[in-house]
Amino acid sequence: MSEQDSQTRPDQKRILGIDPGLATLGFGAIDCPLVHRNGSTVSVIDYGVIRTTAGTATGERLITLYEDMSTILSEWQPDLVSIEKLFFYKMGNTIAVAQARGVILLAIAQHQVPIVEFTPAQIKQSLTGYGNAVKQDVQAAVTRELNLSSIPKPDDAADGLAVALTAWFHGDALSI
Repeated sequence: MSEQDSQTRPDQKRILGIDPGLATLGFGAIDCPLVHRNGSTVSVIDYGVIRTTAGTATGERLITLYEDMSTILSEWQPDLVSIEKLFFYKMGNTIAVAQARGVILLAIAQHQVPIVEFTPAQIKQSLTGYGNAVKQDVQAAVTRELNLSSIPKPDDAADGLAVALTAWFHGDALSI
């Protein structure tokens, strides 16, 4: 974090949430108060996706993820990165996501940003109160918590914001 940035948000932490994927990686950056209280407000800084093209060599796709993640980390200078833990459901997809997650973790480590990880069930539980919530309920919770006029699109970007919010809800993760 730059000296100027730390002066503009001394009682805030910036969290970057990441929903890892090889084809589409979702991210969301938020500024939040150090202490989570009723009435506390969270500001959305940015959200979006990093896309890689199917049919492109895996190595090239991983380079794209690494370079774009490094750019996001440099631009937003998060105090904490919150990333979704790998969920095993289809072996082919799991391997690709694991590879993507590896280069993402490398970029984060090179920027020396602390990391917290949450399972999909923990994210759903944090946002909806139910660990098996459907995607629409999680998206509605993200929209409500961030006081947005509509659900962030694409879905992966909303998921990135959900991961960031989960870190804020788990306030102990902010004591960095």
